[in-house]
Amino acid sequence: MKRWILLSLAFLCGAYFLQAEVWMPSVFSDNMVLQQQSDVAFWGKAQAGAKVSIRPSWKGAKTVSVQADAEGKWSARIQTPGAGGPYTIVVSDGKKRTFSNVLVGEVWFCSGQSNMEMPVKGLKGQPVEGGFDAILGAEKQLPLRMCTVKKCVSATPKDDCDALWLENEADVVANTSAAAYFFARDIQKALGVPVGILIADWGGTGIEPWMSREVLSRDFPTTDLSHLDMDPMPKLPQYKGATLYNGMVHPLIPYTVKGWIWYQGESNRGDGMKYASLQASYVAMMRELWQNEKMPFYFVQIAPYAFRAEPEGETAALLMEAQEKSLDMIPYCGMATTADIGEEWCIHPRKKQEVGRRLALLALKKTYGKALQGAAAPRYDRMEVFPNRVVLYFKDNDCGLGPVNQNFEGFEMAGEDRVFYPAKARVMRGYDTIELTCPEVPVPASIRYIFHNYAPGVLKNGSGIPVGPFRTDTWPEKSKE
Repeated sequence: MKRWILLSLAFLCGAYFLQAEVWMPSVFSDNMVLQQQSDVAFWGKAQAGAKVSIRPSWKGAKTVSVQADAEGKWSARIQTPGAGGPYTIVVSDGKKRTFSNVLVGEVWFCSGQSNMEMPVKGLKGQPVEGGFDAILGAEKQLPLRMCTVKKCVSATPKDDCDALWLENEADVVANTSAAAYFFARDIQKALGVPVGILIADWGGTGIEPWMSREVLSRDFPTTDLSHLDMDPMPKLPQYKGATLYNGMVHPLIPYTVKGWIWYQGESNRGDGMKYASLQASYVAMMRELWQNEKMPFYFVQIAPYAFRAEPEGETAALLMEAQEKSLDMIPYCGMATTADIGEEWCIHPRKKQEVGRRLALLALKKTYGKALQGAAAPRYDRMEVFPNRVVLYFKDNDCGLGPVNQNFEGFEMAGEDRVFYPAKARVMRGYDTIELTCPEVPVPASIRYIFHNYAPGVLKNGSGIPVGPFRTDTWPEKSKE
């Protein structure tokens, strides 16, 4: 009798499997957005050797068929049309699975720590400027779709995660990353096509948790990865190397995206110039995983903040410097500066709408070829020293500098004694150079601009994009009391 019951159960389980829908990762769902005019990736599992077909509903679509391997794994590439929808996509291995309300447009991956995670509705005591206008104005028919990956840590790379594509409704917008949402909204408005954002973020995390074990071991061999071999892992694994890559990034690969935006760095502020190498390695890893060496990467330079109540400290400035240095190490990238929107006592600036706008400007110019002047911040290039004054020159400066016709603060000057004094700054005629003077320093040797944890910047280009912190020296600082 017992044997008969077991055989019956086995038969029923086998019959159920034969009738079950083909399995696909949760990143594939109703309401998803597929990258337009691309060979987009589809993958999943079926019975070993089963034939899997994928049939989209757009005009002229061809049914694509593949065969699952001995482990049941299969993958395929589907050619998408230009932007449009909604469509349906039927995936079948004998039992149909239908994805409905699918759009084709532009897809961006969005990741980082708490400033990426901060939702449109804001945090306790920390509002997002324009957040409630965005929530109240959310319209379902606007072709914006959001997919936020549920937080997950793992010691090994996972095949799936908890994720679901959602439409542009008020409750969805309220809980979506503000920086990512405003970026996507501006891209959608500028291009007039559907936009989907795939979001994976976790507050307080460094860059290392978002990188794979293989890359960390190869490029940064002193990284402690022993937690990945412990069962269970130690407490707070989200702060340890590779755990978020394993749980929140690996399951998404290779879902086809146009590019990605990144807002992270505060938790690495003690790393100095190491961060430039970390970020370059992270980008190289992501491009290799997505098999796209030119995949656009746009990131946010962290905002001024009085870390540990030390506004005059330099740990944040050194991190900002490393972020800017990485621009010279990473092709096909851009940096959105935030020197003018930081808050001295709040690490989460409320002007996320402006952050999204600046990221969108970079993408629209560099990725989509829009003729936009001043999308990127000017960067210090060189200086000329004259008796009692210094002239600074800038690169990436296609629309001039301001404020004009006035003196402004933020610069410091030092001589060979390495003691810095406030300098008077003024935009020179032609609006592309800065003249500095400082009576305490008759023979200038070095210049620094807002090179502190919290020092709001007023120097901007003609589009209102601020110049980030910089220095012309690498001396240890000796500040004037």
